[in-house]
Amino acid sequence: MKLYTYFRSSAAYRVRIALHLKGLDYEAVPVHLTRDGGEQRRPEYLVLNPAGLVPALEDAGRVLTQSLAIIEYLDETHPQAPLLPAQALDRARVREIAQMIACDLHPINNLRVLQYLGREFGATEAQRNAWYRHWVELGLAAVEARLAGDGRSGAFCHGDRPGLADCCLVPQVFNARRFDCDLSAMPTVRAIAARCEELEAFRRAAPAAQPDAE
Repeated sequence: MKLYTYFRSSAAYRVRIALHLKGLDYEAVPVHLTRDGGEQRRPEYLVLNPAGLVPALEDAGRVLTQSLAIIEYLDETHPQAPLLPAQALDRARVREIAQMIACDLHPINNLRVLQYLGREFGATEAQRNAWYRHWVELGLAAVEARLAGDGRSGAFCHGDRPGLADCCLVPQVFNARRFDCDLSAMPTVRAIAARCEELEAFRRAAPAAQPDAE
């Protein structure tokens, strides 16, 4: 397997966590998102992923994109260390938490959105950072309420084993810290992220551990 990745991309970070939780070997192919205008915009990469985003996973002669789709593919093809629970309602809950981050929160704060705010609307770095913090704090507050208000939360987002939701939560918390977001009102989010970060799979997937880390 080849994973087209960027060390600070939270979407690629999710997939790296899933791969390591499952003990799967892969070749990391760095795609630098800011160098020379962004390597994700090069024609050869757009053949793999026309959206010009990371990650992309090449496996068995096929290329998959979209981090949640990739993670569920890995879970179905490599069922050891499952990332989704057995019961339908529990699976729906885990997907809900994952999508609160990956679908509601992350898309309005990714690199191309922040660049567009500066390029097209003249937003300063301080204004872009304020935008980022507003939406991240709002989104993670909702995740906190969902986790803290449900007895199915445990040491991790769902029970006592890390899964799909944790794969999404930890990268988002990492980025929230980078932008100095206020997480003081989110004790459940912070505690779960801290437990995850103690595990080898999460440490190996962390941005600082990647070959393209700067």
